[in-house]
Amino acid sequence: MRLATFNILHGRTPADDLVVLDRLREAVRTLDPDVLALQEVDRDQPRSHRADLTAVAAEAMGAVSHRFAAALTGTPGATWMAATEEDVPGHASYGVALLSRYPVRSWQVQRLPRIRPTVPVYLREPGKVVLVKEEPRAVVVGELETPRGPLVVACTHLSFVPGWGRHQLSRLRRDLATLPEPVLVMGDLNLDAPVPQRLTGWRPLASHATFPLEEPTRQLDHILLRGDLGRVVRSSAPRLPLSDHRALVVELAD
Repeated sequence: MRLATFNILHGRTPADDLVVLDRLREAVRTLDPDVLALQEVDRDQPRSHRADLTAVAAEAMGAVSHRFAAALTGTPGATWMAATEEDVPGHASYGVALLSRYPVRSWQVQRLPRIRPTVPVYLREPGKVVLVKEEPRAVVVGELETPRGPLVVACTHLSFVPGWGRHQLSRLRRDLATLPEPVLVMGDLNLDAPVPQRLTGWRPLASHATFPLEEPTRQLDHILLRGDLGRVVRSSAPRLPLSDHRALVVELAD
């Protein structure tokens, strides 16, 4: 079983500031995942050619099931509002997605706690405190039917506001506590390793720096496991032709 998580930066390549859908297809084919968690995913956004990036990735990997969960409706950095339970295609939206080559028994979308709309945050670049409008955060949870039996997978993208991502991860751990093992959390948690392991008590399946792209020094992207899913054969953090993150890949023994 091959697992991968990737913050795709809405399909954009920072080097030329372009969104080229074939680059996303190439990246997904390179990853060759059985289960893929994506963050910063666009649907019907002008900046990404009004494409459904989840559907593009699903076709590239041969997924039999996939689910996009909008965190907001509108355009990040411009005009937007928190997404509602009515997930209506045709409206510009942005969020997370989970894709699987295995059948999915059920899907669930959760909304994580939100901080106040505007919050002061110190940014290393440009080295000063700025006021940011924190975006809402979502989780998509799938119960997969795999050759090893049922598997619960949660994909999310947590807040970068200091302290708030920790609170959201603790809330997610509590929300998943009643689900039968094994359970995976995959995504851009905006928390350096080993913080997610300490907060959840779950086992990290890979340890690789994933950010920034060129010379990564921080692991913000994680694959965490509660329960047993077999032995990790290999893991990596490949550089792909888009995004400002590297992907995180884990391969488990058959």
